[in-house]
Amino acid sequence: MRPVTVLGLLAGAVVSVSASALTTTVPPSQRLCFYTDVDKTGEKIGFYFAVQSGGDFDIDYEVKDPAGEQVLDGQRERQGDFVFTANKIGEYSFCFENDMSSFTEKLVDFDIMVESEPRREPPARAGQISDHTSPLEESIYKLKSMLATVERTQKFFHTRENRGFSLVKSTQNKLFWYAVLESLAIVSMAVLQVYILQNFFIGTGRKYRV
Repeated sequence: MRPVTVLGLLAGAVVSVSASALTTTVPPSQRLCFYTDVDKTGEKIGFYFAVQSGGDFDIDYEVKDPAGEQVLDGQRERQGDFVFTANKIGEYSFCFENDMSSFTEKLVDFDIMVESEPRREPPARAGQISDHTSPLEESIYKLKSMLATVERTQKFFHTRENRGFSLVKSTQNKLFWYAVLESLAIVSMAVLQVYILQNFFIGTGRKYRV
C-alpha cells in the first residue's frame, strides 16, 4: 500500500474549517455587526468573544440567522464561547452593542468559525486499508481536540492579561488624579490660611496719628 492512498483518505475525513479571529473597538452607545456566510445546512458555527478592556469588561451581544431570527443573545457579558448548528443557508450576523456606556469604549476579541461535518468517502479497497487508517484517524481527532484546548487556554490567559493590564492602568490614572487633587487642596488651604491670618491682624491693628 502506498502512503499517498492513506493521506488521500485522511484528507477526505478531516473537517473543513473556515475561521476569522478579529479584534474590534466598540465606541460608546454604538452597535457593530459582523457577518459570515453558510453554504449548506448542518454546518457548525463557533462563536467566541472576550472583552479585553473598557468599563466593567462587559458588553451586549446578539446573533441572528439569515431570516432575522435570534439565535443567541446576552447582556453585560464579559465573554462567551458557543457552538450551534446552522439550520438555514445564508448570512449570519454577529453584533456587539455598547449601549450601557456613555463615555467608555470596549475592546473585544472574537472568533467566528464555520466548521463542516466530516465526510467519509468509501475507499476503493476498503478491506485492505481500513485497519491501517482507523488508528491514524483517531490520532488526528485527538490532536485536533488537544489543539483546541490549548487554543482556548491561550485565549483565557490572554484575556486575563489584558484585563489585568487595563485594571492597573485605570488604577494608576485614578491615583494620579487623586494626588493632583490632594496637592491642589493642600495649596488652596495654605493660601486660605495665609489670607485669613493676614486679614485678622490687619483688621485688629490700631492706627495712631503723630
